[in-house]
Amino acid sequence: MLSRTADNLFWIARYMERAETAARLLEVGSRIALLPSAAGYRNEWDSLLQASGNADAFARKYGDPVQRNIESFLFFDRDNPSSVASCITTARENGRIVRTALTTQVWDALNTAFQELRQLERTPRSELELSRLTEWTMRHAAMVRGAIEATLLRNDGWDFLNIGYSLERADNTARLMDVKYYVLLPRVEFVGSGLDNYQWTTLLRAMSAHRAFHWAYGGEVTAAKIAHFLILNPQCPRSLITCVEGLSAHLDRLARLYGATTEAQAQARGMLVALSETREDDIFDEGLHDFLSRFIRETAALGSLIHETYLSGDMR
Repeated sequence: MLSRTADNLFWIARYMERAETAARLLEVGSRIALLPSAAGYRNEWDSLLQASGNADAFARKYGDPVQRNIESFLFFDRDNPSSVASCITTARENGRIVRTALTTQVWDALNTAFQELRQLERTPRSELELSRLTEWTMRHAAMVRGAIEATLLRNDGWDFLNIGYSLERADNTARLMDVKYYVLLPRVEFVGSGLDNYQWTTLLRAMSAHRAFHWAYGGEVTAAKIAHFLILNPQCPRSLITCVEGLSAHLDRLARLYGATTEAQAQARGMLVALSETREDDIFDEGLHDFLSRFIRETAALGSLIHETYLSGDMR
């Protein structure tokens, strides 16, 4: 497969997953904003910008992080390359470029999301509730992912799509957790409080993982259980270890297909081994924010390595 085709497929997946995460960030903010503002000193909407890494870009254009502006920035703003509108548009453009590498069902799912997005952009904002926007985004992201899994040939193109999904989801799960633990929880004495547990539950609901969590653990929602579920539990589809397992598996498939092992493959395996040997106590001894920040850096480094190895020149 030509590297430019692999690159387009890789970024289709990353942009669709990123669009879904922007919607989930908005879901987190809208739910936590229902808490009394006296609960902490941080602005919950500002925390979303900090976790997404877009605080500076937002401040330059909008100034104060009020809810209306953040909704616009994270959903509609074409100047924000990580907004829902930007991500879906770019994913669809990547799909158009490699149209012959996609099934009709995958292309239809991408194109339908783009056409409906254009209709939303023409709709007066006063008629668009935030819940409608977030549900719309997650539904179309699921439709694209479902079409990929149901109809695409299991060749190297499928591997690059899944590498993109796994890499982006790993980064985004870590960022969503960081919104809760580092930015939103105001002081250490709130750990284990009703506020703490409410915020964890909110995060689970925003990640569509609330029922799965209770199936897996039952009982009370605690920071330790959440850390295990979203970081170390391979049964959780959004956990860090599940994402890294996916990365490693698809890189291994490429190694077998191309007949050559790579540094990217070795790095993904190293991350998987490290996560497999990690325990909840290790995470909290390091500090959850520090652990997540380090994981985000490692994921970014792996993404760069994948690009250098597979996406920057013609592959044989």
